[in-house]
Order: sequence, then C-alpha cells, then structure tokens
Amino acid sequence: MLPQRHTEPDLFVCDILDATPKSDRASMEHPLFSLSVKKDMAAFEYQQGNVKVKITPAAQEGRANVFDRDILIYVLSQLMAAQNEGQKIGRRVQISAHDLLKATNRHTTGQAYATLRRALTRLQFTQIETNIHDHGLGEWRSISFITDARIVKEDSTGRLLSVELEMGDWLVKAIENKNVLTLNKAYFQLRKPLERRIYELARKHCGTQDVWRIGLDKLQHKTGSTSTPKEFKRLVKAICKADEAQSHMPDYRFRLVHDILEVTPKSEFRDIYADGGHSGTMDAVRLSTSAYERARVAAPGWDVHYLEQAWRNWMADGVLDAPGDPDKAFLGFCAKWFEKRGRP
Repeated sequence: MLPQRHTEPDLFVCDILDATPKSDRASMEHPLFSLSVKKDMAAFEYQQGNVKVKITPAAQEGRANVFDRDILIYVLSQLMAAQNEGQKIGRRVQISAHDLLKATNRHTTGQAYATLRRALTRLQFTQIETNIHDHGLGEWRSISFITDARIVKEDSTGRLLSVELEMGDWLVKAIENKNVLTLNKAYFQLRKPLERRIYELARKHCGTQDVWRIGLDKLQHKTGSTSTPKEFKRLVKAICKADEAQSHMPDYRFRLVHDILEVTPKSEFRDIYADGGHSGTMDAVRLSTSAYERARVAAPGWDVHYLEQAWRNWMADGVLDAPGDPDKAFLGFCAKWFEKRGRP
C-alpha cells in the first residue's frame, strides 16, 4: 500500500465557553481594522514611528472591521485558555457559530449567521502588508487575519453550525508568547466602533497607571479614523459626555479636556490589579454552579461574573498558584471583596 500522503492537520475544537476575552497587543496598538460599519473598499495606509502598515480590502466584502474582530478575540481567548490548561494549540481551530455569537453578545438569528459569513470573508481576504513581526519589527511581509475558512456544517436554513478556521501564524504566536491583554467582557456591549477602538488604546497604553493623556490629533491617527478633525472631536466629545453621564465605558473613565483625551482607571478596575494581577488569567480553573449561588450570598448586590473576572485577574498567571479548591478560594475572595466595599 502507498503511504497516506494527505492528513488533516491537528485541529483544536473551541469549547471553553467561559474563556476570558483576549486580544493580541499588535492590533490593539495599531489600526488594523476599519471603523466603518458600511462596506469599506478604500485602501488604508498607516505609519507610526518605524511601524508601517498598508491594508488592501477584500475584493467583494471590503476591509475587515472592528466588529469582525470579535471572531479573533473569541478564538484567541479559547486558545489562551486551552494553553493554560496544558493543551496543544495550533493554527487550525473549529468553532461553534452559536457559541461564538453568544459569547460576543450577538443575536442568533438567521441574519446574524449571514453577517458572520461575510465577516469570515473579510478576515480571510483583507490583506495586510507590514513590518510588524512578533514582539517587534521585522522584515516587510504580507499577512492575513485568517488564511482559510470553511463551513463544516450548515443546516437547512443556511445557518452556520460549525466553522473551521486557519489562523494567521502571527496571531497564534501572540498566544504562545503570551503577547496578549485581557479585555473586559463589556467590550462586546459597546455599540460604536470608535468606543471600542478608544477602549483598546486605553487598555494598551493606560493599563493601571494613574492617568494617560493623548492629543486628539495623535488619537485620531492611532484609531485610524478617516473623519475630519472637527467631526472626530465631536465624536470623541459625545463618547466622553455619555461616559460621564452613564459610566458605560469598561474599566476606564474618559474625559476630554480641551483637545486632550484624559483616561483614568475606575476604582474597581484598579482594585482588580492592586495585588499584582495583570493581563493573564487562570482560565484553566473551573467553578461549580453552586459556587456562583453562594457567591451571591457572600457578596450581595454584586454581579458574580464581574467578581469572577476580578478574581481570575487577581490570581494571574505566575502571581499565585492555581487553588486546590477553586470554589473555596473564590468564595473567600467574594467575602473579602464585600467586607471591604459593601454593596455597590
């Protein structure tokens, strides 16, 4: 018999439903995604210091946008959680379309699946030419967000049930090298593309420092906005005004002082990281269903899922060992949290 010459590559199946959202640092730092909610067919060029980026949109669907990025965040989160569990990860992954839509706070209607299909096309065929390479600068090269996408299963109504993707190697290397940052799950609730982009920049540049300031001219450049300077200022001012009234932006407060955006961490976000937590979280640790119920009693009035994220970030990779009894450790954290802060 002839040897089997063609075999399926190692496949990672995304099934860790509570994985904490992660994003690679490169696409948080540089505007690789369009802010337009309409089809964006314009080529885009960007330069910041020695970093150069040229983006060519997909021929049919246009340039990948910030909402398409949700797919990458979901997959990167899954890969990071799997790596933390000691599983072998690779470029080829299989996702449940339904799980993806739920995790990224989207509808699960037929229209949502059609939107997902178009997003996959944009992610695959948007072409990026850049000298960004892993941890720093390297040779000029052409990359994609995903290099292959195929529908494994589809029902009679045309809804995607299962999708197989091949991720760009630079994204997988970001996970392997832990060159990622944790995002607040509320990121998926932000409606405006510019809100999402400003949050990403704050998460990347402000971190836990007392304040981060950036001029509107530089901010517009880093967001990749193609608005006029006057219109951009109006949009940022509206976001800051809404945040001041509703405090809807995750983790940070945003205020516009003349032509300077001022970003400060919210007290609860600072508390999460006060004991040495950072971007890595203990995704491998699992809590029982009863732990959530008891947590509501230990910290009445607090959102237990918010507390879970705070606890996981506090128990960050390399800071504290994984607890032998996760439920007990989490409940102790909740009790101390409530003892210190009381009701929200």
